[in-house]
Amino acid sequence: MSDSSPLPPVRLHPEAELARDALSTPLLARAARLARWAGPDTRVDAGGGLAEEQLPAAAELLGLTGDDAAADASEAWRVAVDSGLVEITDEDEGTVAAGEDLALLTGGSPHDVLAVWLSALETVLADASVPDLDDLVGAVNLEDGGEIDFSQLDWDPEAEAEFLDEVLGNLYLLTVSEDGPGEAPVPLPALAASVIVPSDMGEPTNDVLEQVSDAMMRLDDQFRMLEPVGLVAYQPVDEALMADADEEPAAPVDDTDVSRYGMVRLTPLGLYGLRARLLEAGFSAPAVGDLADKGADALLDGTAVFPPGAAQAETEQWLTRREVLPAARELLAAARGADSGAPLRRLRCQQALSLVGVEAEPALREVLDDPELGGLARVWLTERGAADVPVPSEAMVFWLTIDTVAAQLAAEGNSEELRALVEGLAQQHSGFFAAVWRVDHPATAEVLEAMGRLHPDKRIAKEARKAAFKARSQA
Repeated sequence: MSDSSPLPPVRLHPEAELARDALSTPLLARAARLARWAGPDTRVDAGGGLAEEQLPAAAELLGLTGDDAAADASEAWRVAVDSGLVEITDEDEGTVAAGEDLALLTGGSPHDVLAVWLSALETVLADASVPDLDDLVGAVNLEDGGEIDFSQLDWDPEAEAEFLDEVLGNLYLLTVSEDGPGEAPVPLPALAASVIVPSDMGEPTNDVLEQVSDAMMRLDDQFRMLEPVGLVAYQPVDEALMADADEEPAAPVDDTDVSRYGMVRLTPLGLYGLRARLLEAGFSAPAVGDLADKGADALLDGTAVFPPGAAQAETEQWLTRREVLPAARELLAAARGADSGAPLRRLRCQQALSLVGVEAEPALREVLDDPELGGLARVWLTERGAADVPVPSEAMVFWLTIDTVAAQLAAEGNSEELRALVEGLAQQHSGFFAAVWRVDHPATAEVLEAMGRLHPDKRIAKEARKAAFKARSQA
């Protein structure tokens, strides 16, 4: 993902609901219990981890059993320390006390709770980028103070963290895109392939497929770690697919068995968390509702790059906070302009006004004589059956046509919908190109060139290109 291109806006759940979700995540709930359990007699090691002799008691407190009980208790303790739920009061003695942030879980605002959860998430993400400790055997240089010699490992910490960030970024993008799976889970092979297989590669090579398979296994381990903190809901890889404990399963060859290779989706809390991380990293990651308290100019400019569904959701929130007539006047005023973004602003204005009732009629009548808004106003009034709507002049009809196509070009590019619009315009208006090139609109030549590019009839396309040349000549 590019940090210069805004991502589609995400629809977040209310913070109060997300805070409740955060408090109920297994990992944060365990960390909070350990923080309340810790006292003057609790001891930690030099790294701040819970002393080994106290891990059994911590695991028992948390109701953990089995081979991983001590490791899970240790992880919960580490989250408690990193999230400020526990404070190390004496590093020499290794003693601890409840941290200041522990009280936020019960007495803080939803935003406070989510801030604690975000700290817990960072800890788990850092752990998820570290290979199994068994893989580190033999890579510790005891002569140099026990430090890990990364050159002896087939592991690059920065590359591993970047890989996981890229995977999570792609999962976020898939989730918030209007043509993506939304709340439906994403197959693990497809997610792994999205960061491994080059976009311009046709049939993946055997080497690339092996890389995808390896990535799937890494992600399987990582998503198992990320589920308890509430970032994802994860269906792990079916272990029965492993023919041999030392072999990795090949990627599925059809869709019938794809769910056995792992399925993952972001939770509502996970969407919140990843958006917070994207913003922190400098990405433009809008959320529906960001513009609700801003002016109409910010609304029209901001939703210009939104997909249709998100633009409507944002506009609906904006309108619910305002009286209809003043809101309509503000929208119309913000839609004026001759700059390159003006046609799309007017399109978004028209779409916004389609959501309001007849209370807005006075505002539309006030702009009937406006050269930029008069056509839009006539369309709105006519669609609502208003009386005494003046008939537009031919010049106004042509101006509105150019403005509409320019807006569609900006919003969708050379889409099939725009191609159909271009065909319809040329068919409906006799002598369209002979007259339209004279339209005094900044985008006239650009629109005519696009029509020449898009129209399937070579003769009509040639007429459009000639008209574009005339429009540029008179500019």
